Amino acid sequence: MAATAENPFSSITKEIQIGDTKYKYYDISELGKEKLARLPYSVRVLLESAVRNCDGFHVKQDDVSRILDWEKNRSAQAEIPFRPARVILQDFTGVPTVVDFAAMRDAVKRLGGDPDKINPICPTDLVIDHSVQVDVSRR
Repeated sequence: MAATAENPFSSITKEIQIGDTKYKYYDISELGKEKLARLPYSVRVLLESAVRNCDGFHVKQDDVSRILDWEKNRSAQAEIPFRPARVILQDFTGVPTVVDFAAMRDAVKRLGGDPDKINPICPTDLVIDHSVQVDVSRR
């Protein structure tokens, strides 16, 4: 199910230019400088992610408010939505992930679906340093 609403925090979007490139970002200090100043940095990361991904479906405005009021809510057991901007997989866990995606794509193709639709939700990098073995090369 896709969200239909625009991000309700678009009013705190700002722009910065670095060189010839312009970037947009959400200025979370606009949500309340006093509350933000008391948040641990790790919780600020969760807040920024929630604001950036607020769609009224996966991430709701109430989720953002709950994170912003962390000091008051920290003892409550609440689920916090988090969608990282990027995932880095080390070879030990990344290789099985790639194999899982390949298996899912094969299954979707066998069932008549489009295997190109099977992809990670967020950008993912796989770092391989030593665990790949080459059995045959340059044949």
